[in-house]
Amino acid sequence: MYKLLKNDGKARLGEFETVHGSFSTPCFMNVGTAAAIKGGISSVDLRDLKTQVELCNTYHLELRPGSEIIRACGGLHRFMNWDKPILTDSGGFQVFSLAKLRKIKEEGVYFASHIDGKRIFMGPEESMQIQSNLGSTIAMAFDECVENPAPYDYVKASCDRTTRWLVRSKTAMEKLNAAPDTINKRQLLFGINQGSTYADLRISHMNEIAALDLDGYAIGGLAVGESADEMYRIIEAVEPHMPDGKIRYLMGVGTPQNIIEAVYRGIDLFDCVMPSRNARHGTVFTWKGYMHLPNKTHETDMSPLDPECDCPTCKNFSRAYLRHLFKANEQLAGRLAVTHNLYFYNTLTERIREEVAAGTFTEFRNKYSKLLSTRL
Repeated sequence: MYKLLKNDGKARLGEFETVHGSFSTPCFMNVGTAAAIKGGISSVDLRDLKTQVELCNTYHLELRPGSEIIRACGGLHRFMNWDKPILTDSGGFQVFSLAKLRKIKEEGVYFASHIDGKRIFMGPEESMQIQSNLGSTIAMAFDECVENPAPYDYVKASCDRTTRWLVRSKTAMEKLNAAPDTINKRQLLFGINQGSTYADLRISHMNEIAALDLDGYAIGGLAVGESADEMYRIIEAVEPHMPDGKIRYLMGVGTPQNIIEAVYRGIDLFDCVMPSRNARHGTVFTWKGYMHLPNKTHETDMSPLDPECDCPTCKNFSRAYLRHLFKANEQLAGRLAVTHNLYFYNTLTERIREEVAAGTFTEFRNKYSKLLSTRL
């Protein structure tokens, strides 16, 4: 469970204990949607990249290979050879991302598979069963993520339905954890705050779900169309209503600057596909800002991606070599760039933890928040 070790302003240093080991917060979870990091990074590689937690996706793993197959293989940890914590997203985000392929009802959501068009139904009970089959460390409650902006009345009705789905998710998990053949009988459940960009709905919804005394709480439905300032405004509105003694997770966020600013506002846990996705397209993050490797300026530059970084890529390869790999469409380009970006993100949150512990996080924020969003 979560233990708050120190505050520096609203920034929090903490420890979260689970059945698969503990991890320190603030923490960035590396996103392996289908039990793999895109870019050719294995779970063995992740151990050398300072990864504490990996995130996998319920919807995608149910489609391929199927949660029953993973269960038969001993659960997700054995399947992908990862012995540290795994958080599984519930499939709720796909309610947003697959809007053209789904229909929402009180009982749950009807999807048409994005792979072959096959009809799929997922509700709270189904999501919890799949996540139990996977045996993940942390399961997310099934919710609806709405687009921003969205009409007030629709968002209010959606929040109410998400609360009802959360109660059903909690009941289903309690039954599953008590079953004799469950892989992980100590699976944890996080609830998700929704409410689009309406502060009053966000606050009332947070108060409702906080009363359920869950293992952790997430802010969902941000970074889906609103500006960064809008996102920060909502975090500031919700944060005072999030329990101090529970871990706080901002879903799907974000840039290095987003992470620094969200920690400044009291958030502990993050995930985003950005470091791996951007890397596969040649964009890497450094302590001086970000750069696009295929640019001609790097053609004969034999310096590392970041002189301040000691990741395997920076210790062994140059900007010129990575530019060549991208221009030649070599798969190694993506692997080396993803290696660097994941290491950078994990080092960023490690550095944030050190600054909070030392009581110097505000100075760190003042120096790096804008600097890391600068294009080199």
